[in-house]
Order: sequence, then structure tokens, then C-alpha cells
Amino acid sequence: MTDGVKEAAREAESSRTFRRLARGGFAANGVVHILVGVLALVVAFGGDAESDQAGAFRAIGAVPLGFVVLWLIAIGLWALAAWHAVEGLLARAPSDGARGTASKWRIRVSEWGQAIVFAGLGAVSAAVAVGARPDAEAAVEAASRGILSIPGGAFLLGAIGAGFFVTGVVFVVMGARRTFRNVISIPSGARGRAVTALGIVGFVAKGIALAIIGVLLTVAAVRVEPDAAGGLDGAISALLDLAYGPWLAGIVGAGLIAYGVFCCFRARYARL
Repeated sequence: MTDGVKEAAREAESSRTFRRLARGGFAANGVVHILVGVLALVVAFGGDAESDQAGAFRAIGAVPLGFVVLWLIAIGLWALAAWHAVEGLLARAPSDGARGTASKWRIRVSEWGQAIVFAGLGAVSAAVAVGARPDAEAAVEAASRGILSIPGGAFLLGAIGAGFFVTGVVFVVMGARRTFRNVISIPSGARGRAVTALGIVGFVAKGIALAIIGVLLTVAAVRVEPDAAGGLDGAISALLDLAYGPWLAGIVGAGLIAYGVFCCFRARYARL
């Protein structure tokens, strides 16, 4: 990477406005997760709803001036995506040599992966703001069908599913071991204990949801059946098919709400 690009990234990183926009992105991500969690609870108790990000955006768009909120969320998520992209460019590793280089690229892959996710969510929010009605489950099935149609597509889809599963495990471990404290300055006192509890519950719940998505994608790859693939709404539906499914879906929904509230606190206390 050229020195000029890195210098521009450093200038952006030091910008107070950029930091504030990125913090707004954490808050926007929190609002989305809270709504997804609420929709998951609705489904768990027998209601009819789409318990994913697209469903959350549509719920926002249905209220008066909801399109304004959707644009604000989109801007915040795009700013957060840009922040992660910059952090990937400026990846810093604690060691030098080959090991340090490998660590930097692991950080870059993680940061750039998050940048892609938040940029995509921002695009969905903006699309709903202008009247689109995206169907996340249909999009996942269509993407899976396209992947399976190419040579070696089953292996690629399986690898993507494995990636989701591993990411889910990472989230669960971050919650269980409380390593999320590395990215947020936990306040002292009762507020700090509350933020920590929200982080534990939220990271574990989101990890479970991501792991289920990974399983669904892997099953679609093994069976070569794109209709078996699914996103977050599909993960909640998969939980409902299990014994005590409504309780499990409700627990995950409550956990996603906890994760959303944690993200809102992260908007204030994130280490940027």
C-alpha cells in the first residue's frame, strides 16, 4: 500500500467528525439489532414477522417520517463501514517479521469484512427508504443458487457457511470470555456491570444466530439445494423447528436486543 493512501487514512482516522459519524454507526447498528430482536420475539410468540435486518428496516419505514430515520441509519452504517475500511488499511500488529505480517492481514480481513457487511446493510436501509422491499431470505437463496451453478460452487458455498459458523463461534467465545472489553472502555460502577452483562448475553446470542446461518448454508452446499440456505430469519425459523423452539427463539431474540443495547453503549464508549 502506498504511503499516500496510508497518510490519507491516518488523517481520516484522526478526524473528530469521522469519529462521531462512526459512533453514530454503532448506534444505528444497535437500533437495527434491537428491532430484529423484537421481531424474533414476535415470531417466537406465534406472530407473523420477518426477523432479519430487512424486516427491521421495513418496520422503521412504516412509521411516520420513517424514511428519514432510514437515511440516518444508512449514513451511520456507511460511516462505520468506512471506519473499518480505514482501520484495515492501518492494521497494526504487536510483532514484526512474518508473524507480524500474518497478524496484520488477519486484522485487515476482519476489518474489511465488517466494512463490507456494514456497507451492505447501509445500502439495504437506503433501498427501503426509497420504497424498495428487499427479501433477505430470497436473496440468500438466489445467491446460493448462483454459487451452486458454477464449477466448484458447492465447495465455495460450504466455505462461506463454514466462515459464518466460525464467526458465530468467535462471537460466542468473545461473550463467554468477555474479550469484547478490548474494543470498548467499560465505565465503572453499576453502568459498567450492566454493559458487561449486555455484552456477554448479546455476543453469545448473535454468535448462535450466525452459527445457525453457517449450518444452513453448509447443508445447502452438501445437499446442493439452494432452498435450504437461509439468513437470520431462516435461523430463527430453524430454532422454531427444534424442541422448545419458541423458547430458544425467544432467548436468541432477547439476546439480540441485549446486543443492540450494547452497541448503543459502544457508540459512547468505543475505543476509536
